[in-house]
Amino acid sequence: MPSQNVELVAPQAPPIALICDSPHSGTLYPADFGHAVALADLRKCEDTLVDTLWADAPRVGATLIRAHFPRSYIDVNRACSDIETAMLSEPWPGEVQASARCLELGNGLVFSKTTTLAAIYDRRLTVAEVQRRIDACWVPYRNALRRALQAARASCGRVWHLNLHSMPSNAYERLGLVSATPLADVVLGDLHGQSCSAAFTRCVAEAFRALGYQVAVNDPYAGQDLIREHGRPEQGCESLQIEINRKLYLDEETREPNARCERTRDDVSRVLRAVAAFVRAETARAQAGRPTHNPHEQTS
Repeated sequence: MPSQNVELVAPQAPPIALICDSPHSGTLYPADFGHAVALADLRKCEDTLVDTLWADAPRVGATLIRAHFPRSYIDVNRACSDIETAMLSEPWPGEVQASARCLELGNGLVFSKTTTLAAIYDRRLTVAEVQRRIDACWVPYRNALRRALQAARASCGRVWHLNLHSMPSNAYERLGLVSATPLADVVLGDLHGQSCSAAFTRCVAEAFRALGYQVAVNDPYAGQDLIREHGRPEQGCESLQIEINRKLYLDEETREPNARCERTRDDVSRVLRAVAAFVRAETARAQAGRPTHNPHEQTS
């Protein structure tokens, strides 16, 4: 069962094979964090209010999983091996495969820097305290998501997974990228067609576009560890990452909802209804023995 650091909200309508998870919207900062940077800067690492935007997921029959701890404390969308060893006071006893974002931006399993590149700590962390974070937060969250996906797939034959995030309005600059076009309102990441069928990506893209949103696919975010682990369309699990531009709902400095927030939340609820209809139709096809969409079809 999920721990106090992880919340699972069960469906409030007839259940469907749709699991939504928000790993980065937590705002409860643990007493043992021991950060040296100002909280206002640290909070810029959050996907603030993402769980609120998608709060209607249980009302369409989906399961919603959300973290209460902040991603800067420990990021459950990173592999346990994504360790920046330079921030530790002693050698890490396990496997280390630090990602480029970990080494270049300080955003690995445990963040060493905020999104403004300010150092989070004025000390080195012990192996014991990192392991406590893994045991108290990373393991319960990953277990809750895995079990929810497995249960839905066992019940319905297939399962669809939305991995929910937000992105700073200066994402290209933040990532050190130059783009000929402005950042989209919504970015969908399917690991370049590997983590879900083109039909699922298209369903979500069209639902947002019908409401007037600019949608990009895999630009500049193609997906991270959670959809990399679970997105196996050929095995009956389709995972899609969704990034919403924070300017559409949030004051990025104060972390308070802006004037457009309620409209964005209403639009997300409309998208959820469209996705739920897709999931119900695809589930019916699978249970009737009819083929679902080809997981290897290219996204348009």
